[in-house]
Amino acid sequence: MRKSKFSQEQIIAILAEQERGMSTEEVCRRHGVSSATFYKWKAKFGGMDVSDARRLKTLETENARLKKLLADSMLDVSILKDLLGKS
Repeated sequence: MRKSKFSQEQIIAILAEQERGMSTEEVCRRHGVSSATFYKWKAKFGGMDVSDARRLKTLETENARLKKLLADSMLDVSILKDLLGKS
């Protein structure tokens, strides 16, 4: 997936501009993002502050690491079952 040119802190600041009363179209035009991107950000980061976003990032990283460990473990179990089943 392509990395965003905006950091999570910047995204939250952009969303805050709209919450303070600026129109969505104006915010999108000012920062050069589409309205679809804006609403996707709002669904993900709406109502968060910067510390919440940092916590979300660490949880997502940890979740990805745990999913990889689980997949490796399941592969090992599958290989062992195949080896034990053939003897």
